[in-house]
Amino acid sequence: MRAIVVTDQAAGTAGMTLTERPEPEPATNDVVVEVHASGFVPTELTWPSTWTDRAGRDRTPSIPGHELAGVVTALGYGATGLSVGQRVFGLTDWHRDGTLAEYVAVEARNLAPLPGDVDFTVGASLPVSGLTAWQGLFEHGRLQAGQSVLVHGAAGSVGSMVTQLAAEFGAYVIGTGRAGDRQKTLDFGAQEFADLENDALEDVGAVDLVLDVIGGDIQKRSAGLVRAGGTLVSIVGPPEARPADGLAVDFVVEADCAQLTEIVRRVRDGRLRTNIGNVSPLDDAVAAFNPTERIKGKTIVSVHP
Repeated sequence: MRAIVVTDQAAGTAGMTLTERPEPEPATNDVVVEVHASGFVPTELTWPSTWTDRAGRDRTPSIPGHELAGVVTALGYGATGLSVGQRVFGLTDWHRDGTLAEYVAVEARNLAPLPGDVDFTVGASLPVSGLTAWQGLFEHGRLQAGQSVLVHGAAGSVGSMVTQLAAEFGAYVIGTGRAGDRQKTLDFGAQEFADLENDALEDVGAVDLVLDVIGGDIQKRSAGLVRAGGTLVSIVGPPEARPADGLAVDFVVEADCAQLTEIVRRVRDGRLRTNIGNVSPLDDAVAAFNPTERIKGKTIVSVHP
């Protein structure tokens, strides 16, 4: 099969190559999926799991990408809940070869059925962004209706999901980003927008929850905005600053079939919009991951159109 592989961590996305790799065999509880569309998070190339297995052994050349939408082609021993020919989407294991390939082996429990009226491209855009937003807001942020939420990077693939889910839940949403992101952020459901380049972040005032996808100085300043009993949730590593009278939480998104089902249900009925910036065929994926200009939204690779 054709797949994109990486062998050199220092080279980043420029070191990706499209090559031939053996088709995967399903292990116990696995299914093999013919990948129709794949998502990719550029920071994957800084994660240890991209380069080593759980025992710390080198596993290059490795195939990145952990979001997929496709069709089940084979069942491993013990795999239940899915059938050959079924449309699925989901999030694969971090330590295994990923989804920037024509086929991938993945645990059946990490996949959810993809309804027939949801495009594969849309399905592949949901797992990381949707699950991160869901888990950040409801599991780690313990969001309650009527609370205020500060969403950094609100026009991005994760931030736009956070904004929409929080607004639907009845929160007051303040989105942040660059000046050019204002209208997009408001269109996704934020009530206010703070320009991180020109506005004083402190003018936002006290909030119940901060969901941070940026880190650094922005995160440190945001910690001071969390009111007593509130929470700062980070997806960019352990918070460097903590609220004076609140919680600071960091987490790594996990596959969850039930949550994926809730997310795609909202897509189908129009409550949740995806944020896709570019769709590229597998042949052009390496160039798509090394753009010459800023892409607003997620890049999806169309593997089997």
